[in-house]
Amino acid sequence: MSSVSTEQVLVVPTELFHEIGYVQGFSDEASKYLTGLLQSDQVSYRPRGEMEEDPTFKQLIPYVIFRYTTPEGEQQVFEYTRGKGQGEKRLHSKKSVGIGGHISLEDRIDKNEGYHTTAYAEGMKRELQEEVTIGAEYTQYLAGIINDDTQPVGRVHLGIVHIFDVKEPVVKPNEKDLLEAQFTPVEELLDQLDQFETWSQICLEALFGNRSS
Repeated sequence: MSSVSTEQVLVVPTELFHEIGYVQGFSDEASKYLTGLLQSDQVSYRPRGEMEEDPTFKQLIPYVIFRYTTPEGEQQVFEYTRGKGQGEKRLHSKKSVGIGGHISLEDRIDKNEGYHTTAYAEGMKRELQEEVTIGAEYTQYLAGIINDDTQPVGRVHLGIVHIFDVKEPVVKPNEKDLLEAQFTPVEELLDQLDQFETWSQICLEALFGNRSS
C-alpha cells in the first residue's frame, strides 16, 4: 500500500454528488448514488494528501457494518475503538462500527477508465482483508450512504454503507489499532452514541434507532 502522501484515491466532484441529490446525514438510496457516481466520466484518482483538504471533491469510502442476530432475535453489531495507528488522525480514540477505507488507483485491475465499479469492489475487499478476518458465513447488501458536511472529515468523504449479516459473531481484527473489538447489542450502542465517530452515530440512528427490532 502506498503512503498517504503518494496514494492516489478515487474521488468524485462534490458538485456531481449535489447534482444527483444532496443529502446531509443518511440516505437508503445507495444504488442511485453509487451507480451515478461510479459510472460518471468525472471519476478520477488524485493524491490523497491533497484530497483530505479539498472539499470540492468527495473520496468514496466503503463502510462495512457487521451484524449478528442471536437465536432470540437480538441484533448485535461489531464495534471497535480507533487506535493512533489508524490512517485518519482526526478519528483517533473514537469508537466505530464501520470497517473500510479509500479506493486506490492500485485497486483498478482493469485500466480502462470506465471500470471504476470493479475498482470499488476490489478496494472494499482489500480493505476488509487488511483490517479483519471474517470467521463465519455471511450475506451482504448495500444499505445506504452517509454524508456529513458539519465537520472537516465529513466534508471530504462520502460513505457507502454495506451491511454484512454474519451467521456467527466471529470477526477478528487484523490490525493492532482496532482496539476493544467485539459484538455489542444494538441497544447498548444506541445508549453510547456520543462515544462514536459521527458516521457511526448517523448509521446507528438511521438503521437501528427505532429500537423496535
